[in-house]
Amino acid sequence: MLLLSTAAGAQQRYDFSAQQTVDYARKNSAQVKNALLGIQLQEQQNREITASAYPQINGNIATNYNPAVAVQQFPNFIAAATYGVLEKEGVQGSSGPIKSPDNFGYIQAQFGTKFNASLGASLQQLLFQGEVFVGLQARATSMEFARKTAEVTEENIRASIYKIYYQLAASKAQLQLIDANIERITKLESDAKAMYENGFAEKIDINRASVQLANLQTERIKAVNAIQNGFVGLKTLMGMPAQDTLVLTDSVTYDMIKDGMLENLNYKYEDRKEYQLAQLGTKLREYNVKRYKMTYIPTVALSANYNRLSQSNKFGFFSGSQWFPASAIGVNVSIPIFDGFARDSRIKQAKIALQQSQNDLEGLQRNIDQEAETALNNYKSALATLDAQKQNIQLAETVFNQARLKREQRLGTTLEITTAQADLQVAQSNFILAMYDAIKAKVDYFKAIGRLK
Repeated sequence: MLLLSTAAGAQQRYDFSAQQTVDYARKNSAQVKNALLGIQLQEQQNREITASAYPQINGNIATNYNPAVAVQQFPNFIAAATYGVLEKEGVQGSSGPIKSPDNFGYIQAQFGTKFNASLGASLQQLLFQGEVFVGLQARATSMEFARKTAEVTEENIRASIYKIYYQLAASKAQLQLIDANIERITKLESDAKAMYENGFAEKIDINRASVQLANLQTERIKAVNAIQNGFVGLKTLMGMPAQDTLVLTDSVTYDMIKDGMLENLNYKYEDRKEYQLAQLGTKLREYNVKRYKMTYIPTVALSANYNRLSQSNKFGFFSGSQWFPASAIGVNVSIPIFDGFARDSRIKQAKIALQQSQNDLEGLQRNIDQEAETALNNYKSALATLDAQKQNIQLAETVFNQARLKREQRLGTTLEITTAQADLQVAQSNFILAMYDAIKAKVDYFKAIGRLK
């Protein structure tokens, strides 16, 4: 890695193989980083589920001010009791023995003080709840699902990086071919001028060569621009700053493209990351069905609290006020009886979702079969096309060399040379396109069978 200083700031240069490019993307791609954050998010969600099984302890402190203490009215039991004693003792009044009146009336009294305060703590411990129990069981599967999601994201990016990387690597050969053609036509133009000056060629021969040369130079400009845009796209996919320089150290060869073709014809569904993810999704939906079924089981919880209470008609609880203790311990059992069939509906919904997931899993198997078969056919076809274009380009080069030799011996025409050169350019373009197709087909094939490294 080389550090360069530019007007725009620090610029870094990376000389990367294809594997190094993938490794860089694992650490810097925004999509991969978000997928890895998804694992951390699931971990925190699991902690939240676990917290439901732990004791919940809360402290509380409160004070109330009652500007007008509530008045309560109740029967005058004091007078009734007093008259009862007097009657029992036979106490005489001014007009004889005292007797209780028919109506003693009511007493109005204020119960309470202007100020009251409480200070204490409460504890809630869930002893058993079906949903929480199942949630605790599903934690490991949830974490594996999050990790597998990240692996699927990473694999998709890896496949895209391999395709772009090797296509850009193959573009080196494209530029080399264009440069070789420019060199040939430049020499052809120079020879045509010399022969024209000596009366052995026509002006049109020079013009043909000049037109071909201009076309090749334009083709090179377009190719360079496409390559530059390809590098920008690759760096964006990798998460590399656009101003940094990326140099590809791996090259594309005919043998590299054909390597490993017949080594992995057999495959298993479980080799595919997407299939593993779908299996985990189905397992989570099984837990969902179980979770809703557990809601029919009673919930048992323990509760306890301890408080200190104080009352006063003056504010100032910590200067001489008395504090009285109060505590309670209880067990609550909540028994579900009837909820309007809501639980039954949730269970049926979860079962339908599980069936959908199982259907998706079966459909994915068919898709994997189709992808693997199609990818293998495309790979074989691309290799056959590559072989044909390789032979075609060799033949075109032979024809061009023969036409040039005939022209040098004054047995052929410049038109034959320019025609042979045009055919050679077509063969070269077809060969490069065949390389691109073969690279893409190889990546698609190994991804389809779950063997993309």
